[in-house]
Amino acid sequence: MDPLVVSGVLDSLGAIGRYVLDAASAAGLDKRASYRLRLAVDEIATNAVIHGYQEAGLEGMLTVRAEMDEGALTIILEDMAASFDPRQIPLPDTLDLPLDERPIGGLGVYLTLQGVDDFRYERVDDRNRNIFVVRRPQNQKA
Repeated sequence: MDPLVVSGVLDSLGAIGRYVLDAASAAGLDKRASYRLRLAVDEIATNAVIHGYQEAGLEGMLTVRAEMDEGALTIILEDMAASFDPRQIPLPDTLDLPLDERPIGGLGVYLTLQGVDDFRYERVDDRNRNIFVVRRPQNQKA
């Protein structure tokens, strides 16, 4: 698939979600794996838009690229905001508390990391590169 390049605004999240679901379909992922992948990419893209661009008073682009081989579908999301590695956010330690006792927020990155088979972060050429990997069903071909 050709890469998708969109403005770093919340209105672009729909196009990113469609791109991810199209790639997931092409890779033969089931509905559950497709949804979890879309949710993971959406969370990081939303954080890039809100925290990386809007709150910083910046404008920029988001680039999404799908790569597929026999074993996995990889989605690569890049932004031009300040360096931010989502893996550095502490995982929530309140998951065993009743819902009404938990603080609001803080689950997005946790869900991202739990929703894919592998997640990596790189800082390349002043860009954040978030890499989401989901294993493909064994009977699929690239």
